[in-house]
Amino acid sequence: MSTFPLPGISLGCDYNPEQWSPDVWREDVALMRRAGVDLVAVNIFGWSNLEPSPGRYHFDDLDEVVGLLHANGIRVNLGTGTSSPPPWLSTLYPEILPAAADGTTRFPGGRQAWCPSSPVFRDRAYELVDRVAQRYGNHPAVALWHVSNELGCHNALCYCEASADAFRDWLQSRYRKIETLNEAWGTSFWSQRYGDWAEIQPPRLALSLRNPAQIVDFHRFSSDELLSYYRGEAAILRRHSTTPVTTNFMVTAHIRNLDYWSWAPEMDVVANDHYLDHRLGDPVGELSFAADLTRGLAGGAPWMLMEQSAGAVNWQPHNLTKAPGEMLRNSLTHVARGADSICFFQWRASAQGAEKFHSALLPHAGTDTVAWREVLRLSETLDRIGEVAGTRVTADVALLFSWESWWSAEGEARPSQSVSYLDQVHAAHRALRELGVTADVVSPDADLSGYRLVVVPCLYMVSDPAAERITEYVSAGGHLLVTFFSGIVDERDRIRLGGYPGAFRDVLGVLAEEFAPLLPGHEVTLSNGAKGSLWTERLRTTTAETIASYTDGPLPGIPAITRNEYGEGQAWYVATALDLREVLDTATRDAGVRGAGDRTVEVVRRTGDGRGYLFVINHGTEPAEIAATGHDLVTGEPVRGVLRVEAGGVGVVKEGPA
Repeated sequence: MSTFPLPGISLGCDYNPEQWSPDVWREDVALMRRAGVDLVAVNIFGWSNLEPSPGRYHFDDLDEVVGLLHANGIRVNLGTGTSSPPPWLSTLYPEILPAAADGTTRFPGGRQAWCPSSPVFRDRAYELVDRVAQRYGNHPAVALWHVSNELGCHNALCYCEASADAFRDWLQSRYRKIETLNEAWGTSFWSQRYGDWAEIQPPRLALSLRNPAQIVDFHRFSSDELLSYYRGEAAILRRHSTTPVTTNFMVTAHIRNLDYWSWAPEMDVVANDHYLDHRLGDPVGELSFAADLTRGLAGGAPWMLMEQSAGAVNWQPHNLTKAPGEMLRNSLTHVARGADSICFFQWRASAQGAEKFHSALLPHAGTDTVAWREVLRLSETLDRIGEVAGTRVTADVALLFSWESWWSAEGEARPSQSVSYLDQVHAAHRALRELGVTADVVSPDADLSGYRLVVVPCLYMVSDPAAERITEYVSAGGHLLVTFFSGIVDERDRIRLGGYPGAFRDVLGVLAEEFAPLLPGHEVTLSNGAKGSLWTERLRTTTAETIASYTDGPLPGIPAITRNEYGEGQAWYVATALDLREVLDTATRDAGVRGAGDRTVEVVRRTGDGRGYLFVINHGTEPAEIAATGHDLVTGEPVRGVLRVEAGGVGVVKEGPA
């Protein structure tokens, strides 16, 4: 990855000048300087302005905006403008439009109305990118290239004929022989055997359940197809410029269609968009998880928060605003967990369009507002903690996360529709966070040797090499905790025969004969007093010891929590859905991991070059006191043994003598 594009902890935003007149541009740039904005993303949705008709290009407005920002010392995150095509393109070439799973076309009027496999779309988009790159490739204002925008947010899965052709090509490259595909997909079931590649279609909606292996492969194909599109844009930019290239990921609870583990190595800087989702039970906890996962994608290096909201969004059933201090807490949570740039959508709140009720740094009501004063407070704080930039988060615990397991674990036919992969991942991460333990969220293929404890929640699909690596980690002295519905299938979505949890039977020292899911609202009691829900299984120990058993429900007396000595290490298994704090408290202490903080206070440490910084974010309603010595960069005050952070407050202690 490239050097981070800006020094310090930068403040940035999206700006859509095409929505405003030139006199507003000048007012906006003056206010940006006042707010301490360092980086502005422009030309994100600029195609129809840059190419108002086929082959006729108009750069005057963008030239003026880029020049205005440059003259005021503000760097540019320059979009390629390709995220949504202009109406003339789909009018001339309706074949670029995407198709839904039912085979029907999706039309313009929103955004991303294009098929990722369309050769016509790619040709026209790449031509625009080439024009933009030639014009601005050496412009001193440009700090970063921004390919498209939120790739795959709406159009990741396209079922049109162009996608069908591309899917068949992808399958041929993956499997080489049609017999190999038949074996991988288990097409002997329901007379699905293929005799020729031309017979294969995308997994469009059917009258019954569809082939789960085909669906997983279609997800893989779709992720790869958009990645190949990204590579095409990036290659053009790199021909004309040495400026770093990226695109904005969507590591969030409601977007799941791209496998970012395969995307991340292609980024010069990893960037993510994140919005609090109030449809979730714990939106702040999900924010912390997303930040840890983005850091994992960056390989531990600093990353960018490319978008967040200053207040309410416009796309949830109930779009809640942020309380005073909440934007600062949200932002510093991202910084604590590795972000060196904090950016927002958007600068000025739109007066028209689908996002007119989306918040912005500059709200509809202007600068004499609480929201604007919150922006100034955040900017001042980011300047005060700028020296944190370049340091890395320290973590002794890894939590494994897999998009492939997410796709496959939530297939159409599964033991319980109530079991959500992401819910189980969030539950494990939340328990660690509430114990004050920072976790790196990493791929099942990651090197685990540097961690004291590895947590594996609901890893339904796991390859043989990944399973072997996890087992070897424990054998060499590592500590492991696995939760139910893990290790069940290989990468072909084929059941690992011989009993559950399949790939992890030996290391866990258990064998389950069958699953016994619970109905919604039903609970079971464990012998340690804990309550389980969603899931039980007919489990017996082989080499493990039983820590807790069910005392009621369908399987009284059957083990629910076990612990196994394996090689030099130790492995826990949790066979039901429960509050994981108690078992993880024991597992972390056994592994020699010490936490700080509690359910409402986040404590995260960043270190590097002999420097250490302790972040304390108090989400609670009472003051918090955390052991620390040094200097609080937020207040400028010395800290002698204890840092007191008021309710809703933040602290960043540069550790050392007070």
